[in-house]
Amino acid sequence: MQRVSGPLLDRIDMHIEVSPVKYTELNQASPAEKSQDIRLRILAARKLQLERYAKQSGTYANAHMNRREVEQFCQLTAEAQGILQSAMKKLGLSARAYERILKVARTIADLDASANIATCHLSEAIQYRNLDRSN
Repeated sequence: MQRVSGPLLDRIDMHIEVSPVKYTELNQASPAEKSQDIRLRILAARKLQLERYAKQSGTYANAHMNRREVEQFCQLTAEAQGILQSAMKKLGLSARAYERILKVARTIADLDASANIATCHLSEAIQYRNLDRSN
């Protein structure tokens, strides 16, 4: 990880450290979301994005948004803005990371079929910037 530069990490939307799963956890029978249900949620989110960007030239998904589109489609409440501002200061996030977080939060909201980015969507997106914390 020390060989990966900060500017390179900024260009990756999500980075998460995954710990090994213990055998006892693997062996437990716990209900999991069915793949078909996940697929349907993803298809619904993609449809939302296609409709949202129908009039935008060259934008088909949240990841393709430019700066202007991020400002238009990733509006935050005052509470969410406070959370993001705090995360930016505590984690020392860059402007590029700021935009990535907003795009990921918009996608999480879409998967949740939410028209607005809620604080829970934003908080989850911030959690996916795990490697920023290490630097």
